[in-house]
Amino acid sequence: MKRITPENLFDFSFVSDPSYSPDGSMAAFVVKKANRENNAYDSDLYLLKDGKSRRLTSGGDASSYLWLPDGKLLFAANRLKADRDRAEKGETFTAFYEIDPCFGEARKRFELPLKGVRLLDAGDGRFAVLALQDNNPKRPECEDGKMPPYEVITEVPFWMNGGGFTSGTRRRLYIYDEKQDQLDPVTAPWFDVGMASCSNGYVVFSGDEYQGIPHDKSGLYSYELATRSLRELIPVDTLYVHAGFALPDTLLFTATDGREYGDDRYPDIYSMPLNGGAYSIVAERDASFGHGSVGSDARLGGGRGSKVLGDRLYFLSTVRNDTYLYSVGKNGDVRLESGEHGSIDSFDVTEDHLLLCAMYGDKLAELYEDGKQVTDFNGELLSTLSVSTPIPHTFVSKGGVEIDGWAMKPYGYEPGKKYPAILHIHGGPRTVFSEVFHHEMQMWASSGYFVFFCNPRGSDGRGNAFGDLCGKYGSIDYDDLMDFADEMLRLYPDADASRFGVGGGSYGGFMTNWIIGHTSRFAAAVSQRSIANWVAFEHTTDIGFFFTPSQHGTTTREDVRKLWDLSPLKYAPNAVTPTLFIHSDRDYRCWMVEGLSMFTALKLHNCPAKLCLFHGETHELSRSGKPLNRVKRMQEIVAWYDKYLKKEEETK
Repeated sequence: MKRITPENLFDFSFVSDPSYSPDGSMAAFVVKKANRENNAYDSDLYLLKDGKSRRLTSGGDASSYLWLPDGKLLFAANRLKADRDRAEKGETFTAFYEIDPCFGEARKRFELPLKGVRLLDAGDGRFAVLALQDNNPKRPECEDGKMPPYEVITEVPFWMNGGGFTSGTRRRLYIYDEKQDQLDPVTAPWFDVGMASCSNGYVVFSGDEYQGIPHDKSGLYSYELATRSLRELIPVDTLYVHAGFALPDTLLFTATDGREYGDDRYPDIYSMPLNGGAYSIVAERDASFGHGSVGSDARLGGGRGSKVLGDRLYFLSTVRNDTYLYSVGKNGDVRLESGEHGSIDSFDVTEDHLLLCAMYGDKLAELYEDGKQVTDFNGELLSTLSVSTPIPHTFVSKGGVEIDGWAMKPYGYEPGKKYPAILHIHGGPRTVFSEVFHHEMQMWASSGYFVFFCNPRGSDGRGNAFGDLCGKYGSIDYDDLMDFADEMLRLYPDADASRFGVGGGSYGGFMTNWIIGHTSRFAAAVSQRSIANWVAFEHTTDIGFFFTPSQHGTTTREDVRKLWDLSPLKYAPNAVTPTLFIHSDRDYRCWMVEGLSMFTALKLHNCPAKLCLFHGETHELSRSGKPLNRVKRMQEIVAWYDKYLKKEEETK
């Protein structure tokens, strides 16, 4: 069996976004592959029919799509040279192509004078359109005519991870009537649409109209297509509204009042009349809604996390360490629809069939229809690789709570032989690790390491009380991680405690920074896209202005000492652990000042440190960054661990 390497990224096929045709006789889905030559990802549409799949497009440019009522597929692309030239000159438009799955030749169908477009089928030749609205005054251009010479910032947040500078930019809702070739705005220019769904003749969406800084709580709105009437259902600053869905005679929406656990509280399911009125909770939930949170760097692409079918609303939710599919009726009767261990990443459902895009066992994401695997894009490859199956462990920490974790044995493991080990910490903190395929951790195991990972308090899947870390960062979660490390060393005595490394990204980067300032037990550390200083984080990141008070119950103006006491940078002078920092210069979620601050603090106190700053990358470097940068990142990490955790003969 071959060792798993960073370069295997170019061998993987990433399956996502399954969706049935209107008559349910076939389904489309997306497959992405890393392209070494152009350092990007090719994305194409595939068709699943009678249990067999075939490729529909080959241009590498079909990353999102929807089915049309006539059985054709619609996707955005720029395939004509004239359109590419227009885009190069800065013209704002999005072109859409249709393809007949029976004949497979794409042709341009229409275009919209908008950018950042997402379409929802509204029926009868109409589409609900979500697109970006730039409300900024036109700025002078540079001599090359492409970029303004400066940014004008008037709002908070002023940028968005993966979206660049966003001051003055809103996501606006339109209705496009293709028959009339007419595009009409529904929301005002300064209204920012959040979550949106389209069903049973209604577009239901959350959002907030503001200038300067958004409200704490979004409102809920509906647009009735037949009457072209827009209604405010829940006023702004009433509830923390997540999403709404129109059933045949009832509107369900998810929200929380935030009285306990604040805006971090899991949303309950509410019911109200379609045209507004009194609302009430019909299903109390102590879990996430509409998405999964099982971490992996071996998935790529989107897909459906919720859907109305008949009189039921189907949705994904992470419970314990897995993402399952549930449904709920208008009276709040929640039932489990699919509950296999692993992660359902997206799905579609008809009256007769259930189609899942899921990560099960040691596999990358594949499609499963009615409980049977129907694609196998990665099976042949994985059969040649030394996949280390995670071994589950549950133990009771000193804090008296059950902690779920896993261990992966090193390549060619020989009992009685000592091996280095790595403790890996997930991001979030409201995410989870599970037993699904994780490229980075598989690569470490193939490189000769024990790999340990767990879900400490603060993680998703265990309810509000377990996930509550408000004001507790670096305390109960730190204790759980250290207890887990002790437990793994006890269970796996061949893991060398003197050659133990630690690392993680985002929240895991925060915890790595915290750990090296509070213990010297680890011989090496890797801190990725981390947080070092909550005072800086509050004021420089796209979520800092609300995430900081949400997670710590205070702000810089209210209690700067508390935020500083919770900041790893305060304890950096204590660090003796050689630490590699990985950051990206367009990571606006954890701005690069965080990594630079920790790196500088360690260097000033003679602690070995190195920082790799990736240009043009965002917070998503490890998951969707440019392929060559992802490979280089993994190479830098394993080289750092090898340098400090392996003996000389083990590196040969």
